[in-house]
Amino acid sequence: MEELGFPDRHHLLAADGWVDLGNAQEAIRDLARISRAGQRHADVLETRWRILAKLSRWPEALVVACDVVAAAPTRASGWIHRSYTLHELRRTGEALECLLPAAAQFPDEPIIPYNLACYACQLGDIAQAKQFLRKAANLRGREAIKQMAQHDSDLAPLTEFLGVL
Repeated sequence: MEELGFPDRHHLLAADGWVDLGNAQEAIRDLARISRAGQRHADVLETRWRILAKLSRWPEALVVACDVVAAAPTRASGWIHRSYTLHELRRTGEALECLLPAAAQFPDEPIIPYNLACYACQLGDIAQAKQFLRKAANLRGREAIKQMAQHDSDLAPLTEFLGVL
């Protein structure tokens, strides 16, 4: 994908900074300053998704996440955002189904099997959840995954399993 030019890049960096500082309204203002052509750039779309997620505006976030996947299908983040958004919309079965192809496409991305473990767990497939969590631990490290999982309510049914992960 082509680099975002000036001054659009400047506005995007400002928006990212505002998101990091927790000020979604200022981030929205900076994104609005980006050119019409720049609005479809994957980097801009990802920042827009981050803003919408921070605001829990999940229906809008889903549209943007789908746009990220379409604009940059070779980026794992769009696939992850789309499924996470579906899960937040209580469409966890779809979240799992949409993220499964990404597991093969991005075999070294640990958040994909981690999120798949969350979705499988919430859908009641504990065996599959354990399998995905093991894969995430193999990619990211057992202690890092244990630490994340201990504080993740989606994985609460796996509390005992975390001790032997």
